[in-house]
Amino acid sequence: MSRNLAAAVGGAAGAVALVGIVILLIWFCLFHKSSVSRNSETGSSEPSQVGRHGGIELTVRDARRFEIEELFHATKNFSDKNLIGEGKFGEVYRGLLHDGMLVAIKKRHGFPSQEFVDEVHFLSSFQHRNLVTLLGYCQENNLQFLIYEYVPNGSVSSHLYGAAQQSRDKLEFKHRLSIALGAAKGLAHLHSLSPRLVHKDFKTANVLVDENFIPKVADAGLRNILGRVEIAGPSSQAAADEIFLAPVYISLDLVREFRTYSEKSDVYSFGVFLLELLSGREATESPSSDSNQNLVEWVQSKQDPGIMSGIVDERMGSNYTAEAMEEFMSLIVPCIDSSSERRPAMSYVMMEIDRIREKERNLTTVMGERTPIVTLGSQLFEAKKE
Repeated sequence: MSRNLAAAVGGAAGAVALVGIVILLIWFCLFHKSSVSRNSETGSSEPSQVGRHGGIELTVRDARRFEIEELFHATKNFSDKNLIGEGKFGEVYRGLLHDGMLVAIKKRHGFPSQEFVDEVHFLSSFQHRNLVTLLGYCQENNLQFLIYEYVPNGSVSSHLYGAAQQSRDKLEFKHRLSIALGAAKGLAHLHSLSPRLVHKDFKTANVLVDENFIPKVADAGLRNILGRVEIAGPSSQAAADEIFLAPVYISLDLVREFRTYSEKSDVYSFGVFLLELLSGREATESPSSDSNQNLVEWVQSKQDPGIMSGIVDERMGSNYTAEAMEEFMSLIVPCIDSSSERRPAMSYVMMEIDRIREKERNLTTVMGERTPIVTLGSQLFEAKKE
């Protein structure tokens, strides 16, 4: 009896030990497969990353670590001839890499930090046709660099009311709808990610167009690298940027005003972008000489799409249908509502623009409207008789 009991106990113990070994082997295999070392200044390649974003493992595109010598060579020692702009991060230069690839290089003074590297790896992981790709980074000699794909035809703002705008140029309504749709797709993609990414600095100047005039949203999540940004001080550029930001929330603890960001604040910014596409001018302007309101305040006070016909860009002529234009104007109003709860989701805005665009295409085809052709450079869209 005791012998049988001992055998039973021994068998049970052996089974438990065997199960334990199997569990250990399974755990080791899974851990080995999923774990990765952190990205470091050595530029090592990892397929995934676990960082500050809630401990969620993300499959990422490997951000390249550039050598500073390569960046100096690409920009001819950061020649003024290659300086193409200046933004919140710093100066922006056009560069030509050894492999013939054109890039946009953002440069600022800054001490090396692992947080900067982690954020670059995070932001560079998001690939979409309507997002400007962050290719990599460099931080040496107390300088920090961000390297993006180069988008050759500049920003939508430059074509609407900036350096590339000329009196003979015009963006047809259908093409403005296409630009709006592409930008909406870029933002909607950011909002669909897990964890979600809020742009935080969406504006017309941050929507670029490539050689085929495909819109690409730039600087997505760049404020994450810049850190928390207080409300801008007085300047013409600050005022132009300020108008794209949703109403301010007050931080009582700090007794200061700080911006808080969400998907709905991106929707507000997108509504201002649509208003500039509609009017062809900066939203900081007044709708008329006898008004002391800017375009956004004016639309918010009226809450009536019908009155917006008075600010439609005259360069579009009459090459659009009243029905599609009215629906486009009706979409702008809720986007710039002062209440975030009343603003639609970006996915809804995207679908509505797509629907309006298709309706405009179908109606104008039936009407036998002129067929636009696309050209490159500052001369955007012209039309010719079929």
